[in-house]
Amino acid sequence: MADFRVDQAAGLRRLLGGGQLQVVTFVAGCEGVGRSVAVANIGVALARLGKEVLIIDEHSSRDDIASTFGLLARYDLLNVVQRELDLPQVLLQPMSGLRILPAAKAVRTLGRLSLAQQQTLLDAMSGLERPVDVILVDASMAHPHGFSPFGLASQEAVVVLSGSGASITEAYSLIKKVSHAFARKHFRILVNKVRSQPDARSIYENIAQVAAQRGVARLDYAGAIPLDESLRQSAQLCRPVLVQAPDSPSAHAFRDIASDLLYWQRSDSEVGGVEQFMQQLLHLSQRITPNVLRA
Repeated sequence: MADFRVDQAAGLRRLLGGGQLQVVTFVAGCEGVGRSVAVANIGVALARLGKEVLIIDEHSSRDDIASTFGLLARYDLLNVVQRELDLPQVLLQPMSGLRILPAAKAVRTLGRLSLAQQQTLLDAMSGLERPVDVILVDASMAHPHGFSPFGLASQEAVVVLSGSGASITEAYSLIKKVSHAFARKHFRILVNKVRSQPDARSIYENIAQVAAQRGVARLDYAGAIPLDESLRQSAQLCRPVLVQAPDSPSAHAFRDIASDLLYWQRSDSEVGGVEQFMQQLLHLSQRITPNVLRA
């Protein structure tokens, strides 16, 4: 009976989601805006909505997604590319429906992989034991290209910022650089650590207006996470706030963002699975000029 329920639930997910992979990359113009904690909690919220979620993490230990769940990432996707380990040995699963793929080392080498290594990566990712509905990428600011290739290959790039002036300035600077260097003209804005929804809306509207007036990019609103003591305490305990304090304001906000994310518009040309996405990622990685954003 349990197996039947699992199969039935998977079938319903495929039916409701159309079997289409959704890839969302989260970036930030500066550290300290709570990007990784946001990605972890949105991943939990999506998994609880019945989605199979894969979080690809570009950060090294102690500052990574695994640590937000109290886990230790011992291996990296690079170990799979180099045929040292199989993918299941690298993946972490903090809860049902949510897997974490540490990739801090692998993402730095994507543009230098041999054809054999590229094929090994494609074979591993396309051979995941369970289908993936949503990929969330926690992108590093320290990529040698100046911007994560995941952020270029993904359907959506979400810029996480806080209410501080420095955070807003750095976020706009990142959007401008990526727009000019890679012709990416659409981003979403997630405002974190904000005192009220009106404050978040005001921050978004101001940065969106400047970006539109200067022809930099079109910005859409992804949502806001309130200043919440429960979120801070949960982070200290290495537990998602949706688990530690499910009725807190921030937990409610994460659930709202996750629900909205599933309805973000996707064009027909973007229909495909994990293997197609990884092929596009490798293609882009081979073509990116290192440090192009810093030139």
